[in-house]
Amino acid sequence: MLSPPFSYYNTLAKGESNEQQKKDKSNGDPSLDLYHLFHGAVIVQMNMKRYQQSETSAMAEVLKKNGVLSVPTDTVYGVCALMSSKEAQENLREVKHRPVTKAFPIMCADEEQIKMVAYTDARAEKLIRAFMPGPVTFILKKKEEVPAYVNGGMDTLAVRMATSEALKELIQKCGAPIFMTSANQSGEPVCTSLDEIEKSCPDLDGMMEGDVSFGEASTIIDCTAEEIRILRQGPVTMEQIQQALR
Repeated sequence: MLSPPFSYYNTLAKGESNEQQKKDKSNGDPSLDLYHLFHGAVIVQMNMKRYQQSETSAMAEVLKKNGVLSVPTDTVYGVCALMSSKEAQENLREVKHRPVTKAFPIMCADEEQIKMVAYTDARAEKLIRAFMPGPVTFILKKKEEVPAYVNGGMDTLAVRMATSEALKELIQKCGAPIFMTSANQSGEPVCTSLDEIEKSCPDLDGMMEGDVSFGEASTIIDCTAEEIRILRQGPVTMEQIQQALR
């Protein structure tokens, strides 16, 4: 991470009163007192940086330095890191406590960038143009030049397209796709607000402000098999997919 955790706990020193602890920490100045007592512990209150959607240049610099950010997508709140950096991937995994056996989905700025990392046939291109940007994730064959660490050595990638102009601009300023996964600790429910994200993922390097639209995970569509398959149901249905392919 680029910065220390945004909150931590210090056990009260033995023999010192709560008031003395607070006075010492604030140097006697109540206006500097950031300490609050909670069940016998002292909590340091530090607010995580929250970026406006217009601050894409500043957020891109964070990602280029292997930082990890939370961003709103159309489906759920996500956390992201730069795909072109193995260190960034490791930082993202640490933030979520995600097992190394689980690869991260990739978010690209546009169709052109998707084709830089994955193979697309006529059928996949038809679906990309029908549903992207939107609440879908496509499983596509990975191109050989994509490093093995990106997806754990598998021959496929889970790919999304930027679902807002702010995300598209952020990815373009990074100069590479980004890892994108849900904002939560691995195995726990997805966070539904910035406050929840700050508590669940305190090691983040910042958060982009904004809202989500659907509030449920994207539809995962496997485009690598002979028959199109839905691996996870989301806002886009098989009926809609079949209609788009006609």
